[in-house]
Amino acid sequence: MLQRLRNLHRDICLVWADGGYTGQLVDWCRQKLTFALEVVKRTDDMEGFVVLPRRWVVERTLSWLMHSRRLCRDYETLTATSEAMIKFSMITRMSRRLARSRADGRR
Repeated sequence: MLQRLRNLHRDICLVWADGGYTGQLVDWCRQKLTFALEVVKRTDDMEGFVVLPRRWVVERTLSWLMHSRRLCRDYETLTATSEAMIKFSMITRMSRRLARSRADGRR
């Protein structure tokens, strides 16, 4: 996935990852893909719920996607179909947001 990201978007220079992606992947990204992979970790001294930097963006986006009926369950058998449904869901969400801002008189 990271190789595909690099091929499609050459201007990306930083990618955030979960704590499970530590180790050789960070070095591989730096050497082979020439971008920084920053791992967002939860420290051991944290107790209870703590908002971690940048992780909330992923959680928020997944929450938005779960509002689409076809994405809240594993209905799709092909990865390409799932990807198309995710794109459709985000296009629908963004077009509604744009239409709402125009109706309010904002640009």
